[in-house]
Amino acid sequence: MEAAGPVSTAGKFVVVGGGIAGVTCAEQLAIQFPSEDILLVTASPVIKAVTNFKQVSKVLEEFDVEEQPKTMLENRFPNIKIIESGVKELKSKEHEFQKQLTKAKRIMIIGNGGIALELVYEIEGCEVIWAIKDKAIGNTFFDAGAAEFLTSKLTAEKPEGRIAHKRTRYTTEGRKTETQTTAGAGSMGSALGPDWHEGLNLKGTKEFSHKIHIETMCEVKKIFLQEEFRISKKKSLPFPRDHCNQSVTTDNEVWPVYVELTNEKIYGCDFIVSATGVTPNTEPFLCGNNFALGEDGGLKVDAYMHTSLSDVYAAGDICTASWRPSPVWQQMRLWTQARQMGWYAAKCMAAASLGESVDMDFSFELFAHVTKFFNYKVVLLGKYNAQGLGSDHELMLRCTKGHEYVKVVMQHGRMMGAVLIGETDLEETFENLILNQTDLSSYGEDLLDPNVDLEDYFD
Repeated sequence: MEAAGPVSTAGKFVVVGGGIAGVTCAEQLAIQFPSEDILLVTASPVIKAVTNFKQVSKVLEEFDVEEQPKTMLENRFPNIKIIESGVKELKSKEHEFQKQLTKAKRIMIIGNGGIALELVYEIEGCEVIWAIKDKAIGNTFFDAGAAEFLTSKLTAEKPEGRIAHKRTRYTTEGRKTETQTTAGAGSMGSALGPDWHEGLNLKGTKEFSHKIHIETMCEVKKIFLQEEFRISKKKSLPFPRDHCNQSVTTDNEVWPVYVELTNEKIYGCDFIVSATGVTPNTEPFLCGNNFALGEDGGLKVDAYMHTSLSDVYAAGDICTASWRPSPVWQQMRLWTQARQMGWYAAKCMAAASLGESVDMDFSFELFAHVTKFFNYKVVLLGKYNAQGLGSDHELMLRCTKGHEYVKVVMQHGRMMGAVLIGETDLEETFENLILNQTDLSSYGEDLLDPNVDLEDYFD
């Protein structure tokens, strides 16, 4: 985001934020204006860098996300000057997530987004109680059918190998030792990619692999510390065992913390993980500035990433897209859109500075996101959950348990969105069908016939 008003160091452009959007924006501005100083203000000594970028198709992209020291960015772009501001002291190693987990017998995870999904799957050796406010897991990304397909993977033994296709990789500088961290819990940071857990030892004290219980349609009502819970005289529940009738109705274990859910159930645990999503961090910019805000609290931006204030642009998690979108695009606060918005914001800032016009980037024509959940490749395209289509649509489904889940959203004979789980090899074909709005009425259910090679028909 280009900042308005004076700063302590002269510069034509000021970018605030060391996440994907901010760093991508700063890099593009540095290329566009090699003789100008580009100021990047970040609250962390490390920045998120996009590496190994690959354009897979017209819209789908692959890249790694690496957390790097700010000096690496300054070395690559001598005209980028980084100002480190707002950094808080790192917590001591005793408070690290990995250190806590090695001593844990039970944890509770709150939230139903991407981080919660991968955390539940990756953690081993301790009981996990997962509290979600929805009827099924992954409500942001999946319908009930896809959720059921993935849920069966939670109780299955995890394979030793991982799929070769990756979307992003989250790493930490010098992560060879468990005691090194990159950000304190009190610091504001950017969203993590799907491989944030790579290289981390996410294992508790017990020998078993997975022991997960899901509490649906509930949220956190109250949290008690050990002494507070003792005084309250309330009773906590033991870990549910295979949904059978339990002779023990009270947990006799003494836990450091207890969580009371809105469904009136109480569980004790060693610690709580909050994975409840991304909130636009607009507070530092609102004081004294009359920004127009979206319904979700983000800074409203127009089709040129311009906010309601002169010379101020926004990209990534902090902004709310207020232009009329393509029929098959929607904003979601994901690292893919952060990169796209950051790149496009820099393009718009450069054009405005030079008095030139700019066309909207093609990436905003179709929502496209590829990631990994439960060791499955996951591709989301267009209105993948029929967002905004009302009742005037139909779904087509192909599912092979443990192998693939393919769902397409059709409207008036045209494909509007798709969910692809597993190695389907359909993403590029479906992307073209959605973008071109090809009339598929004549194909009927044969569209998803596994014996029909769609590439021969449509590519």
